Amino acid sequence: MCIIAIIPARSGSKSVVDKNITQLSGHPLLAYTIAAAIISNKIDRIIISTNSKKYAKIANHYGAEVPFLRPAEISKDLSNDREFLLHAMLWLDKYEKIKPEFWVHLRPTTPLRDPKIIDNAIEKILSDSSSTSLRSGHKAPETPLKWFKKDKKGYFKGLFSNLSGYEEFNLPKENFEDVYIPNGYVDIIKRSFVLSGKKIHGHKMIGFETPVTAEIDTKEELEYIKFQISNQGSLLKNFLDNKGFQRDT
Repeated sequence: MCIIAIIPARSGSKSVVDKNITQLSGHPLLAYTIAAAIISNKIDRIIISTNSKKYAKIANHYGAEVPFLRPAEISKDLSNDREFLLHAMLWLDKYEKIKPEFWVHLRPTTPLRDPKIIDNAIEKILSDSSSTSLRSGHKAPETPLKWFKKDKKGYFKGLFSNLSGYEEFNLPKENFEDVYIPNGYVDIIKRSFVLSGKKIHGHKMIGFETPVTAEIDTKEELEYIKFQISNQGSLLKNFLDNKGFQRDT
């Protein structure tokens, strides 16, 4: 069995320019996710899906494979995850004649992972043959049933109004079930399910709870994670530093 880590690293980010290779405490953001996959005891290959030769060179430097460049037509702002996953699966089938079933989807924008948790997730899905996928999340502090949206006149409305006959946003939190926020820590996709239709997760998606983790989509979140690394350290940063990779200062 060959377990693939697939790391999407499209260029063209708007919120943080070149977000996937922006510097995070001495190394490109992308490098932290590569490091987590390298340290994992369960992952056999690490493949980067990118549309950028520059990103590909950086990924190779840090120990990942870039056997292809992602086509422009599936590298747009509105391109979805299934497109790049399917492209990678079909490419390996066509050019390497292999059909790995399990694809560990690791987003670069969640840089601070524990590789042991990645391995636990892989063990979890391998033990559940009826599952269609695995997706990670951490427990939300409150349900979105207590949230608001604002109408055109500036009035707050319940996000989900009167589902129970009451104003849900005024009910005690104890009235609601726990809900989870997807966090990109580790998702696992099955090739057979992706090829069977238009979905990637399906109705038997294992809910894999992880520690609360920060994602980077804004400059403020990037600065927060820099602060977190400087104060708490990082196993992955230590790994990257000790490997002697050239660091930009």
